[in-house]
Order: sequence, then C-alpha cells, then structure tokens
Amino acid sequence: MEIIQINALRGPNYWSGYRKKLIVMKLDLGEWEHMPTNMINGFGKSLERVLPSLKSHRCSEGVEGGFFQRVKEGTWLGHVVEHIALELQTLAGMDCGFGRTRSTNKKGTYQVVFSYVIESAGIYAAKAAVDLVEKLLKQLNFNVNDYIHELELMYNSEKLGPSTFSIIKEAERRNIPYKRLNNASLIMLGQGCNQKIICASVACSTSHLAVDLASDKDATRNLLSQAYIPVPMGRLIYDIIELEKTVKEIGFPLVTKPVNGNHGKGISTHITTIEQARKGFEEAQKISERVIVERFINGFDYRFLVINYQLIAVAKRTPAMVMGDDTSTINQLINETNHDPRRGDDHEEFLSKIKLDAATQAILAEKNLSLNSILPIGEILFLKDTANLSSGGTAQDVTDIVHPNNIFMAERIARLMNLDICGIDIMAEDIDIPITDKNGAVLEVNAGPGFRMHLSPSKGMERNVAEPVLDMLYPDNASARIPLVAVTGTNGKTTVTRLIAHFAQADGHHTGYATTDGINIDGTNIFFGDCSGPASAATVLRDPIVDFAVLECARGGILRAGLGFDKCNISVVTNIKEDHLGLNDIDTLEQMARVKSVVAQSTFDDGYAILNADDDLVYEMKNDLDCNIALFSMHANNERIKKHCNDGGIAAFIENKYFTIQKGEWKTKITVVTQVPLTFSGKCEFMIKNILPALLVASISNFSMGTIASTLKSFLPSPTFTPGRMNLFRFKKFQLMVDYAHNTDGFIHMKKYLEQVSATQKTGIIAIPGDRRVEDMKNLGRYAAQMFDKIIIKNDKDTRGRSKEEINEFITEGIREINDSASVVVISDEIESIKYAIDNAKAGEFITVFVDEIQNTLTHVQQLMDLENELVELEPVNLKQMKL
Repeated sequence: MEIIQINALRGPNYWSGYRKKLIVMKLDLGEWEHMPTNMINGFGKSLERVLPSLKSHRCSEGVEGGFFQRVKEGTWLGHVVEHIALELQTLAGMDCGFGRTRSTNKKGTYQVVFSYVIESAGIYAAKAAVDLVEKLLKQLNFNVNDYIHELELMYNSEKLGPSTFSIIKEAERRNIPYKRLNNASLIMLGQGCNQKIICASVACSTSHLAVDLASDKDATRNLLSQAYIPVPMGRLIYDIIELEKTVKEIGFPLVTKPVNGNHGKGISTHITTIEQARKGFEEAQKISERVIVERFINGFDYRFLVINYQLIAVAKRTPAMVMGDDTSTINQLINETNHDPRRGDDHEEFLSKIKLDAATQAILAEKNLSLNSILPIGEILFLKDTANLSSGGTAQDVTDIVHPNNIFMAERIARLMNLDICGIDIMAEDIDIPITDKNGAVLEVNAGPGFRMHLSPSKGMERNVAEPVLDMLYPDNASARIPLVAVTGTNGKTTVTRLIAHFAQADGHHTGYATTDGINIDGTNIFFGDCSGPASAATVLRDPIVDFAVLECARGGILRAGLGFDKCNISVVTNIKEDHLGLNDIDTLEQMARVKSVVAQSTFDDGYAILNADDDLVYEMKNDLDCNIALFSMHANNERIKKHCNDGGIAAFIENKYFTIQKGEWKTKITVVTQVPLTFSGKCEFMIKNILPALLVASISNFSMGTIASTLKSFLPSPTFTPGRMNLFRFKKFQLMVDYAHNTDGFIHMKKYLEQVSATQKTGIIAIPGDRRVEDMKNLGRYAAQMFDKIIIKNDKDTRGRSKEEINEFITEGIREINDSASVVVISDEIESIKYAIDNAKAGEFITVFVDEIQNTLTHVQQLMDLENELVELEPVNLKQMKL
C-alpha cells in the first residue's frame, strides 16, 4: 500500500459541512486491491486480537454484527485503515467517530476520510493505521500500544488546558468563532474588529500593569495592607543575613516564598525552626532572588475567583493526601490515587498526579515515615505543604456559603488590583463569617487563575466559570462576528469579490478582502499572489481593523483544507463551468458543483445565498440550502426569476438596459448598463454578469442605492480596481488588453467581446495551465483560432507537471482543427512574447494577452506606456532643436 497524499481539513468541506476537522488520505492499495478482507487468510482474527475494541464500531452500510462482521464478510483494506485510524485516536483519549472511505477514478485508489482532534495526531494516526495493516498482512510482530502511546504524547502536549477549553466550549455554545493562534493557549475569539484575545484565563481586557503587580507578591501585600485588607505580617529579604532578623521580628510559625512564584513552587509553610527557615529561604531563591518571609496563618486554604469584578466561585482546597488502609504502603496509596482518570501529568486534566519531590520527602522525614511505611486505617497523610491543584491537591466548591462581607472584600481586592480576572488565595478557619486579621488573611492575588477546581471540583457543585468571561468580553450579547461575504464559482470570482469590497468601502466600512490577486486591508494591498484559500481568509479575519470581509473561495483551497471560516452571512456562486476537471478526483461538472456548494451551505440560516439562475447546476443548489435565496440573471423574463420574486424573493437582472433589483413586486432601477465603465459600454457580457451578484450583496447589506449607483461608476476596469481583468492600454499605434481568462468559458466570453472590437488585426497571446485535460487545451486552441488573426503561444511559469512542448502541441492541434493556415508563433516567456507582439504590431491592431503573472506583466506594459508618453512629449522639443 502507498500513501499518495494526506490533507488536514480545518473548516467546512467537500466531505462534511459541519465536521470541520477531517483527515483526507489518498491511499493506493496496490496488489491488495483484488483482495477483500474475507480473502486474506487469518486477517480478521489477527485484527481482532490486536484491536479488540473495534468490536464497538458500526458500519454505515448497516451490516449486522458491527465492524468485525463486515471484515469477516469482506471489505476493502482502505475501509479497515479508516476504522483503525479512528480507534487508535480514541484509545489515546481523543473522541473521534466520523469516517468515510470512497473509491476514486483510479482503480485501487481510495480516499480515506476520518475525524481528528489534534491535527498532528490525526496525520500520525493515518500513517500508523496503514503501517499496522501492512504488519498484519506480513504477519510481523508489533505492539499496538506503541502507536497509542505516541498519540497520547501528541494529545497531551497539544491539547488545550481545562481553563482555555472551557472558554472555547462556551464560545461554541454561543456560536462565537475562535482560532488557535499558537500551540499553547493563545486564542482569538470572534473576527476582525470584534475579536478578543485570551491566553488561558488572561484576557485582552486584562491590565498588563495589574498582571505585573499580582506577580509581585510583596507589592500586592503592601497595596492590600494599605487598603485595610487583612494580610499576614511579612517582610521582603534578599539574603540569608536578613533572615534571622526577620524571623525574630515576625516569630514562628512562618512561611517563606518567592516574590514572583506560581503553582506553589518554592513555598515552604509551617516553619517552626531557624534551620527550616534557612531551607525554606534556599528553596524560594531557586525561583526568585527576592524572598518573602511572612507569618503562617492557621486555617483552610480557599480560592476566590473574581471575574469582571464579581465573585463567581469559591473553592476549598486540600493538599495532596492519602488515607491509610492498614495494608498498602504510602507509595502504593500514591500510585492508586494517581490512577484516577481525572488526574494528568500536568494541567491537562481536572486534577494533577501527586509527584514525589523534595517537599514530600521532607514531610515524610519529619514524621519519621518512608514510602514503604504503612498507615493505619483511616489515617490521613498530607503530602504537600500547599493546597495547589498543580501539586496534586483537590477542591470542594463552597461558593454558596460565603459571607456577604467576604464577597465584598474579594470584589474590592479585584478593583484595588485593577485585575478583571483573578484568583484570590485566602487562609481562614471559616468563610461563612467575616474574615478579619483575627481569623484569616489574604495570601496572594493571582492573574490568570486556573479554572479547573471550579469546573470540576472533587466535591460540590460544578461551576461554568467560563460563562462570565464571555459575558465580560461580549456584554449584552454583543456580536463577535463581522459581516462576511464568500464568493465562489468557476469564473468571475475575483471581480465580484473586488466589486463587493468596493461597495463596502464606499459605504464606510473598513473592508478586508482576499482574491487570487492578493490580500487587501482597508484599501491597501498587503500581499500579492493567489490568496483564495483558507490561510488568506484567516489573515483577513485576524486583522483588528476589518469590519467587513469579502473572501474569494477557490476549488483548490476547499479540497485541500476546507473553508477558512465556519459561517458566512452572504454567499455567492457565480457559475459552474469546465475548468479544473480531472484534478483532485473531481471529474464531472456535478462533482465540481458539489465542491462549490460547500460555500453556499456555510451560509447562516438567516443569511443569503446568491445563485445564478441562468446556470442549472448553480440554481439547483437552492434545494439543499436552509438559508434565504437571492437570484440573478441576464434576463428579466427568466421564469426562475419571475417565480422567485412572485414568492417574495429578491433578484437582480437586466431590464430595458438597466441594472434592476426586484424585491417581491417592487423593482428598483440602479443605473443604465452602458454607463457603467466595467461593462465597456455594454459590450462586455461577462462583466455585466459579474456586477449582478455584487449588486445583490450591496442591497442585502443595506448599502444606500445612491452609494451603489455612484460606486458602480467609479469602479474602473483598470490595474488598480481589476488587475488582470480587461485592462486596456491604448498605445499610439495599437491597443493592448491584459486579461486572466484561462479556460474555455473565459475564452467564449472574450470571443463575444472581441467580435465587437474593430481592428486591422487581432493578435492573441495565449496559454493554459499544464494540469488541465488534453481536451481543454485543444478547446483553447480551437477558440483562439476563431478569435485571432495571429496567435502567439506562451507558457505559464509553472507548467504543473507537463512539458511546455506537450502543452504547445495540444494547443496547436486545436488551432489547426479550425484554421490550418493560422499564423502561430511560440515564445515561451510571457514578457518576451509581449515584446514580440508590440515590435511587430500593425497600426490599428488589437493585442490580447492572457496573463499568468499579473503584477509583473501589468508593470511591464505600464512602463512601455509611460515610455511612449514620454517620447511623445519630447518629440516637439526635438523638432524645434533640429530647426535651430
């Protein structure tokens, strides 16, 4: 078996609109294509032996008896790989349940599709599943736990911690989009100008100054003391010499701790001798040069969680402990406790495993115990000095018993610290009575407090402490999203995207858009290149200034990684034409329509999908959509348009030479078609088609009709507004047009336009991507032969796996079928082909360049134009000098 390709999908996709995270592996079974599982001796039994848990898997085909029964009856190995990949992830702690395996157009090759939680783990699971099957086939010895252990390591290193995960789950509940910005806990909630950034439980609203203050325990203690908050008597020291003096001032028992430590690290408590104080000082200095020595406070350890200056939850924390049973050693009791599935190695689970460290050994030594000691039944042994969950402690929710005075004090502390999310550590005998300096004290204030003790306490009520975080970031159900328009189709996507963005910018929005030309933020191009995929969409949505996004969504990105967003407000499907067929196992127009429909299906239920009523495949998409539908057509008498509007729908069309929008029975004339520059005085049919869906987007977005009409007239077919789309350069002797048409439909529309152009000679500089079908290449030649008197064949910079000679041969063959005597020249380089055409241009000639490198070619042609203009200006001066 051979893995041909593995793609990780991260958004709505061809395989599943709502399951965003999928691995798609293209797998060639090779010699095993002719051997279903029931024909492979012993395979089923071997599989059941190494992965007995597969018994719980069901088959979508409805086979009685589950997956092993299907293996027994016979299925293809690609199907087996799918189920193994899912099960390996599940056994490693990742809940993955969706899978599909489908044959491709090549016999023996399959698309194996399955869900994942962690992308790297999903990719590893794909490879591991193939490796496992091959070892079973070769009857090799292996340990399946090796795969599972590797997946566990990946999962634990990359999964979100409980605090961040709880915020993400609450965001999902509210339909707030989010994006992980690194491999840690940095998360963007929302989109564009409505985004909020969090890092675990530190929010973008959290004051950096407040975080710094909270990290300095001495400064915090002094600030609270000045505000009459009960805090332990203490002092900040720098060296061992100051220690004895401080001990005499404060008296025993004592606590030593680093000034800026966390998770209980470096803290020594209940110090009763000067020797213990020295050791505590040394432990603290391992974390921080400055050390706090303070009075030990008797009582229980409480964590008060304050969010947006309101007390949300309180937990009573207990240090890591074991209870004797008269039989087990202390070490055995610790191991038994650590087997609790809620305990993880670090912060990944709701509890942490108890680790044997110097603090634990010191406690045992002090009590004359060892790890081999056996505790009497019922005897409790505390193994840590602090009650932090990170050191193995447990928590009990006690929120409901907190005295109102203590609630006031906690909220006041948060305000004094200017810390909108904080965890306040308090030592007190009781919290159901007011805390004073006689019965308790505030020990610390923590920025970025952990939520897990509140989300899943060992005892007491679970608290959804993520909810108030989202309430704080998005008060009164403020929107986390920005208006998002997604545009797809075969042709016209880029121009439609640019025109919609132009409308939005004219209406006062800070618009971000991404196309095959690049990324534009608020009127400035930040990157040139093909940016019609999910990564570019993410760049637009990540920008804090953007309040209106328009995203071109090309076939390649959808198939390779899915959409770069979860939902859009408005989707546009321009058309479905013969281009890119035969690539990525998309062989028919119907399959291509399904790819493009992913965009329409991502539309919110209360949003609009704008569909081409003149295109059967696009129009039929409406049958699978739950959102509102808007239609456009070149013809006012289109029956689909009539019925749609009679039913109260909205549509755009051409009527009496006007761009017209109809809502139900009401029609609005926007402007005369011939007065819109983009239409080339009404001669360019495909540009008229591009304008119609953009008009609908503007209308649905409630842009004013005045703005729409004036913006149409300011949107010029030029390198500035539509680079590479009908860019006309008027030289003194000839005209040259640069256009990006690169498929049959594009050439058909250019043919219609050129038929209306008067010229002494029409020259075409043509090319086609090398990954297109042979028939597509020949078709391009056939149409070129009908369009041009002279043809120059060039080659794209990337020939996509085919030789230039082969591409040129197929194009030439198509040309000769139509016009055997046509003038054909081959000049591979784009710039050189333009130079040749210009050097040999006749007066009144019209040259059309079907461009590959848009920016480079436009810059070159503009330089030639500028040079000609300079010569024209200089010419009278030269004549005058000659007369002198």
